[in-house]
Amino acid sequence: MQLLDIIVILIYFGTMVVIGVYGSMKAKTTEEYVLAGRNLGFFMFFGCMAAVILGGASTIGTAKLGYQYGISGMWFVVMIGLGILLLGIFMIKPLFGEKVKTISELLGKRYNTETRYLSAIVASIYTLMVSVTQVIGMGTIFHAVLGWDNHLSMLIGGGIVLFYTLLGGMWSVTITDIIQFVIKATGIFAIMLPMSLYAAGGWSNLVSQLPSTHFDVTHIGLTQIFQYFLLYTLGLIISQDIWQRAFTAKTEKISRTGSISAGVFSIAYAIAISIIGMCGVVVIPNIDNPQNIFAAMALKILPPGVLGLVLACVCSALMSTSSGTLLASSTLITNDILKPFFFKKADEKRFMIVSRVVTFLVGLTAIVFAIWIQDVLVALDVAYAILSGAIFVPVVLGFFWKRATAKAGFYSIIISTLVIIAGLAIEGITSTNPIMYGIATSFLVMIILSLITTSKEVVHDETAKRELS
Repeated sequence: MQLLDIIVILIYFGTMVVIGVYGSMKAKTTEEYVLAGRNLGFFMFFGCMAAVILGGASTIGTAKLGYQYGISGMWFVVMIGLGILLLGIFMIKPLFGEKVKTISELLGKRYNTETRYLSAIVASIYTLMVSVTQVIGMGTIFHAVLGWDNHLSMLIGGGIVLFYTLLGGMWSVTITDIIQFVIKATGIFAIMLPMSLYAAGGWSNLVSQLPSTHFDVTHIGLTQIFQYFLLYTLGLIISQDIWQRAFTAKTEKISRTGSISAGVFSIAYAIAISIIGMCGVVVIPNIDNPQNIFAAMALKILPPGVLGLVLACVCSALMSTSSGTLLASSTLITNDILKPFFFKKADEKRFMIVSRVVTFLVGLTAIVFAIWIQDVLVALDVAYAILSGAIFVPVVLGFFWKRATAKAGFYSIIISTLVIIAGLAIEGITSTNPIMYGIATSFLVMIILSLITTSKEVVHDETAKRELS
């Protein structure tokens, strides 16, 4: 890297810090801190939604898969895009009228307080793990580009995200995400993709140099594609960080069209990053660690200044998702666990302090876990496995099946979570089976318990309604 590249990246980091300070002046209430006042227009909403779903794991992970499997490496992020599309088409309408802050608060209204607390624990673990993947990604980029120690890189990158999220909450996250979205779209589609193709000798040379399997859309394997569907499509439909973004839109129409647009953008992004990874096979055929291929390609083909911009693009992808999931995890803990038990009568000022303290602790935990785990796709798989297998069925049946009961919702989450954890321990964290076991278990428990539960328990738990009113 040249001095100009380092200056570009430092300017970017400095901007993020300044925005954090500015966001702290905007976020005066918990509604503003966690939902940006529910006041975003279409462009702001679309940019923020695209930014949060296309994080460092999407960029670094898809480039790695493109290097290893060719164009079929796109399926990882294509399934993320499909999840956002389905959310926009089917879920925004029933979601938007609820005026809640979290997925757990909604489950509490539909089932009971116990289900609210339990789902908050599961969902907060999931969002924490997604944040962990982004901190791992920052360490990968800083290590590959600057030669810094991995642990130090994760500490610095995670610390910057924690700083601006801690101060300004969703206002800081929203402003930074718009900047990050613009940098990300420009860096990938206008710079990195065309220059990667040029360095590889053009598309025709890519076709002649790579094995035919790299152009087979199913080369990665139908089993793996199905696993991505279970993990990411189902997981994104009920993800707290995504729902929290959905609630920031000014109107239901903006939330719906913005989500659908972000889903389409994600699919285009998946194809572009996969092609960049494929170009890496020609340009850098013997890389030691395929997870570093995106950063290595940037260092190899980009001129000074432009290199700094593209690496800032990768950092923006990492930071946007990390900040969103970090805030989502802290919101679940404060809104659905701490507030009902310990801060039921706290005023706005006191609860804002609690929110920031929890955000700090969650961010610190994410950094520690990132240093411990260090594999970006492994951490992401574990997070989505638990979410998809344990929470998906109660949420969907809660919306679309009136006979779903409180007891069924509560026990389905407990039993399916235990089944998933046991399955991952026995069959390994890369196995698809535990997710299917969890979904099947959750579905059976929901149906059986709902059918045998007395009619008095069928619709809403009145205690939950009183506590949420």
